[in-house]
Amino acid sequence: MLSEAKKFKPFVQSLELERRAEGYFPGGVNSPVRAFRAVGGHPPFVVRAEGAYLYDADGNRYVDMFGSWGPMILGHAFPPVVEAIREAAGRGTSFGASHAGEAALAELVRRCFPSVEKMRFVSSGTEACMSAVRLARGFTGRNFAVKFEGCYHGHADALLVKAGSGLATFGIPGSAGVPAETAMHTLALPFNDLGAVETTFAARPEEIACVIVEPVVGNAGTIAPRPGYLEGLRRLCTEYGALLILDEVMTGFRLSLGGAQELFGVRPDLTTLGKILGGGLPCAAFGGRAEVMDCLAPLGPVYQAGTLSGNPLAMAAGIATLGYLIEHEDEVYPRLERVTQAIAEGVGELAREAGVPLRTNRVGSMFTWFFTGEPVTDFQSAASSDTEAFGRFHRRMMEAGVWLPPSQYEAAFVSAAHGDAEVEIVLEAAKDALKDRGQSDRLPSSAIH
Repeated sequence: MLSEAKKFKPFVQSLELERRAEGYFPGGVNSPVRAFRAVGGHPPFVVRAEGAYLYDADGNRYVDMFGSWGPMILGHAFPPVVEAIREAAGRGTSFGASHAGEAALAELVRRCFPSVEKMRFVSSGTEACMSAVRLARGFTGRNFAVKFEGCYHGHADALLVKAGSGLATFGIPGSAGVPAETAMHTLALPFNDLGAVETTFAARPEEIACVIVEPVVGNAGTIAPRPGYLEGLRRLCTEYGALLILDEVMTGFRLSLGGAQELFGVRPDLTTLGKILGGGLPCAAFGGRAEVMDCLAPLGPVYQAGTLSGNPLAMAAGIATLGYLIEHEDEVYPRLERVTQAIAEGVGELAREAGVPLRTNRVGSMFTWFFTGEPVTDFQSAASSDTEAFGRFHRRMMEAGVWLPPSQYEAAFVSAAHGDAEVEIVLEAAKDALKDRGQSDRLPSSAIH
């Protein structure tokens, strides 16, 4: 595989495309982490994707280890999904009206998530989480929402307090443009600290509408819940009359067919879903107990709407994706577990051999390599990671044909298209990237103008 790394083609077309994009988009991107500011160098521009691989404008091929940030669980351009989209497009790309595909996908969702008695489709995880919190406030008649440091629930104003994802990547504690009057009703607590939640509920026993949490954090890097933590959140919400919202935008259908709530045996009042739900197209949902969901207009006083909600192309892609996962559950998930374990723990072993402080956090097919020698159990411990070391590692892996998420604070993902060949590529690349960690911190030639 070393010979493959030597064949890396310098960025020429990608740099030209980047300069062009900078004239139209802030930072040249439509989502901040894509700019590679946290890892150094310049981002390759993708021209196509297939299976476990991304291909850039300069002819380089990469093992994709972030999967469009999670949704490509079956790999890129998965034929049944592509065919479903093609057929749906032939019937029209948007209706702005009800169609049978909505209920067909909803039936598959409820089959996987029994806690989701009723649901509503939206176009993004941000919409889903924003709407779920609004619904919880409307249902309970309370104003305060509890979230956790490092958990990212989209870029709605009230949820950007001590969020992870791009805010953690760029060291931003919140966002300019969010009024203090909006943020004051969001209570951000440390993840995995049940005592802090107990204290907060005791101080505001009749004011907290909901607790929203990533059951496995993915937006501060992968962080698993401590034993009993999610169960404790469930108990406290029940005791104080608040709603428990599990943000399964990232974990839904990935950690198991029924997401983290199936894996950990916790039943929330509301669930937010996305990523995999639309088979790679813009699609998300929020849903839960029927009595709560029936507070939405047109039945109730909580308003939410969206012209593109239930888009026919997204519904078709989702039906094809979930249908395949349901039918092949016994094949897909064991494969994901085996391949992810081989990659994540294999690199962890290489780091130990090279004397590199590195922690491997993994739950199912999502994982993070934290460049620290200490356990990572919350955002504070994740923030102790050596981000410069991660940046060097990221750049060397890119030159070796492996595209990791360009931030220490983002989870990596494996798809069902990854196999033994991809495991070998990643491990060979990591062996060299870790071995020369002490050499000069040069930018790869591909990143130099």
